[in-house]
Amino acid sequence: MAIRTQESVSGFIANDPQLTRTENGDARFYARFGQENYRREEDGSFTKLETSFHSLVMYRTSAERAYERFIKGDNFVAEGYQHPYTYERDGQKIEGEEFVAKKIGHDTARTQYEVDRAPRNAPERNQSRAFDAPVSRPSADSRGIGL
Repeated sequence: MAIRTQESVSGFIANDPQLTRTENGDARFYARFGQENYRREEDGSFTKLETSFHSLVMYRTSAERAYERFIKGDNFVAEGYQHPYTYERDGQKIEGEEFVAKKIGHDTARTQYEVDRAPRNAPERNQSRAFDAPVSRPSADSRGIGL
């Protein structure tokens, strides 16, 4: 079976994220993000170029969770897709592009954090389970010797 892939983007949250509602009442997370750019030189060194800035959006429950967990300056990795858009303002046609994230997490290469593996008590998660939750790995001290 083929590996499913998605577009991804990484960067840092460049402003205080915003949580708003769509016309349908769905949560919408919005943040500007920056990406540092470098050019590799012939001698193997790197030259820092101008940082580029882009828009990141998320919707529904994922948007609410991202808003609770991300602040300005956080480094992230997100999975989703690019979305070009066009609208009209004051008679002028405005074109742009945003990254619509389906999933987002802190960049483990640049962020220190602790993981809380306590089960979530969300009713929708506990109603029907297609698989069992992972079992904790035994520590080296608790493993018995089999004969």
